[in-house]
Amino acid sequence: MTLTPPSHPRHAFLDRDQSILAFNERVLDWACRRDVPLLERLRFLAIVSSNLDEFFEVRFAPHHMARLTHEQRGVATVETYRALTERIHALVARQYAIYNDELLPALEKRGIRIIAHGERNPRQRRWVRDYFVEQVQPLLLPVALDPAHPFPQVANKSLNFIVRLGGRDAFGREHEIAIVKVPRALKRFVLMPPVKGSKQQHFVSISSIIRAHLPDLFPGRTVVEFSQFRVTRHSDLALDEEEVKNLRTALRLGLQQRHFGQALRLEVSAGCSDFLANFLLQQFELPPESLYRVPGPVNLVRLNQLVDQIDAPALRFERYTPGWPVALTPGQSFFERLKQGDVLIHQPYENFDAVLAFLREAVEDPNVLAIKQTIYRTGKRGAMTELLREAVRRGKEVTAVVELKARFDEEANIDHAERLESVGAQVVYGIVGLKTHAKMLLVTRREDGRLVRYAHLSTGNYNPDTAKLYTDLSYLTADEDLTADVDAVFNHLASQNRLPRLRKALMAPFHLQKGLLERIEACAAAAKAGQGAHILLKMNALTDEPLARALVQASQAGVVVDAVVRGACVLPAGVPGYTEHVRIRSIVGRLLEHSRVFYFRWGEHEELWLASADWMNRNMLRRVELAWPVTDAALRARIMDECLRLYLSDQRDAWLLEPDGTYVKASERAPRGARAGLVSAQSTLMNRYGTKG
Repeated sequence: MTLTPPSHPRHAFLDRDQSILAFNERVLDWACRRDVPLLERLRFLAIVSSNLDEFFEVRFAPHHMARLTHEQRGVATVETYRALTERIHALVARQYAIYNDELLPALEKRGIRIIAHGERNPRQRRWVRDYFVEQVQPLLLPVALDPAHPFPQVANKSLNFIVRLGGRDAFGREHEIAIVKVPRALKRFVLMPPVKGSKQQHFVSISSIIRAHLPDLFPGRTVVEFSQFRVTRHSDLALDEEEVKNLRTALRLGLQQRHFGQALRLEVSAGCSDFLANFLLQQFELPPESLYRVPGPVNLVRLNQLVDQIDAPALRFERYTPGWPVALTPGQSFFERLKQGDVLIHQPYENFDAVLAFLREAVEDPNVLAIKQTIYRTGKRGAMTELLREAVRRGKEVTAVVELKARFDEEANIDHAERLESVGAQVVYGIVGLKTHAKMLLVTRREDGRLVRYAHLSTGNYNPDTAKLYTDLSYLTADEDLTADVDAVFNHLASQNRLPRLRKALMAPFHLQKGLLERIEACAAAAKAGQGAHILLKMNALTDEPLARALVQASQAGVVVDAVVRGACVLPAGVPGYTEHVRIRSIVGRLLEHSRVFYFRWGEHEELWLASADWMNRNMLRRVELAWPVTDAALRARIMDECLRLYLSDQRDAWLLEPDGTYVKASERAPRGARAGLVSAQSTLMNRYGTKG
């Protein structure tokens, strides 16, 4: 991903989609690291596959259409299609090389094997046949293709077989192609019964079970050749909300069609014949570049099922138990504690259960009159939804702003909305045309005859499961100005009245981008005046061009810009004469970096902000987002230490963005003799707050 600054440097940004693929290459590096437990390496391999699936489902369609029509689609062209396709093919090839040449042999040395058909002994073959007859065959329906049975609808990312048959069917015809769909209900990896006295764990894949018994599905015919296949489709729901009368109903209908969007990628077994491969390409209307021949399972995402079944604690990360937040005393009332000052919870180093405890106390406190909360990605189990339902039962006013359009969580959020409505909660769906991405929880309590507000704000989602894996900052406050802002935002989302002037917070799409630009410009003006200026940023993605352009201009004025950007980043770093004062790094570790922290210092003035938003155009202009300042000096110092300075000193999990647009490991820049003791920000914080084992 080489950067060539054009004649107008303000337009010289890195390619966003190439940057996303570069991030996945960094994730894949964890599958190669010998210091990572073996099963975790396998899981990182699966994570890359999941990320690639989403890349095709969400990002790839414009490039695909540019290839088919030879017309530019936004920034997508035939050239971008070819460049991306070439890089993805190389990434997939590397994935399977790691899987076949490193991970499978390493697992085998530890007595864990995936037994292929040709490797099974007679006892294992009998067991597989019995399993097929009893558990698999009753769920399979082979479809022979003829004019009455055209090529069937193949769902997005489903596992299928294509079979070429010899001989004639029951009616004397020679139709030779058949399709076998593999139901999602079938486990993709099955643990075989152990040999008595042996500690070895042998697994068999569902694809191997089916391929060994394909002749049983076509009695009287000859299986000439076959292949697994899997198609990835465009799956980003697009609704004209102005034309939709009932968003929830429209989304339910849209979800039914999501699995059958435009085909974008076809994966087949490495040994698939050209005849079958070309037949499938023709059916899905795909060009040859869309074909991916893979030497292994066509869906490496399902390796997660294998990892979960293997009994080998020594091959996993050491169990980590987050500590109770240092600012909270177990059993103490949250309301009493917040009267003393704001509280910061650094997840998952500190336990997200404290957030649930805050809501639970609000639900059970008879003095609490109203609870308002946004629901974006809370997970399918919905612990917070159940607490809100209980609040309604106890007579409290409950308002939930449910974002139905949270990508790939639409169905779960519809269910949450319906469960809340069923007990009488007030459910609203935000603003037409905007996603409500802000993470807010507001509690209103009667105290000594007056109403007092308490708020929880977060950089991440209200999801107890991902809160164990994502780094985020939770912020609890009773600050009158900030809680008044949160209340104003909730009222705006429900009533759609004009938003009043906020006292402290910045809200997208109205003020956030403008407010950030003003602070960048203030730093630039200070630097031009000979005063010190520094911008420190931490986020998941930096792709908003107005903000990136402002950072370029600030750096050219002398502002030092340090950014920790986990994923996509269009801002180049260290380019002579262009971004010499910009330094960008990406942290890819055991945990998924997710917190958003923005620090600005110009002259004697400094500000630190937390936010729900990354620096992306959609977050700034097409979403409801919230950023809030941290004014408590002690909390600001803690965030500076734990989220910025510590991450800027990371040498073990950090990657540095080079002037040519490539990333290099920070460890490679360390002196050879010092590499054994390199700093890992995540490990440091895990040791500081939690317990292992």
